Amino acid sequence: MDASQPGYKGFKEYTPGFLRRYDAFVVGFMAPRVWKMGAGPGLELYQNHMGQRHLDVGPGTGYFIVEAKPPADTELTLVDANPNVLEHCKTTLATWEPTTVEANVLEPLPVDGPFDSAGLAHVIHCLPGPMTAKAKAIEHIAAVLSDDGVLFGGTILGMSADHTWAARAFLRITNFQGGFDNRNDDVDGLREILEASFRDVEIDVPTGSAAYFVARNPRRTT
Repeated sequence: MDASQPGYKGFKEYTPGFLRRYDAFVVGFMAPRVWKMGAGPGLELYQNHMGQRHLDVGPGTGYFIVEAKPPADTELTLVDANPNVLEHCKTTLATWEPTTVEANVLEPLPVDGPFDSAGLAHVIHCLPGPMTAKAKAIEHIAAVLSDDGVLFGGTILGMSADHTWAARAFLRITNFQGGFDNRNDDVDGLREILEASFRDVEIDVPTGSAAYFVARNPRRTT
């Protein structure tokens, strides 16, 4: 991905150095202290919904997959626009020998589907808005899932949500810098883009900052 492509600012910060510090900073500090959610809700999604053929879009460090401890024969395909992320995950997820694909989720995915499940953990808030533009990512994932496949994940909500003061300050900064583009993201908008590509959608907001979702039975256009 180069600087001219949509979503570049949301991916470019993931340098090898940042990825080495990511879990301590994001999982250890930001999640419990700023977003007031911890890693629990996201981890439960992986534990409950990962299938035998799993696609992970924006896998970060691979933290959730490692902690979910899927069976050794789970077939993992990882998609990210940033090659640093894929190289990092080759090491952290070496037990499962993942297939890695450098691609932008806002474009059709060059992957070998169909998949039983797909994870989209804390990616939506990094995609360029508005929410209607982010719908393309959901559409492209739905297209490579099996007919009974499931998409799950979480996202940080925008300024209308019930954030702590620290979370609001962080959102203002990251939206200004371009790492996040979620100022106007809300639950209604999230539901709309999920229901455009899936028949069954569940959304939970355990804290004011984050929404977690499970979407089943992808819609087919043909």
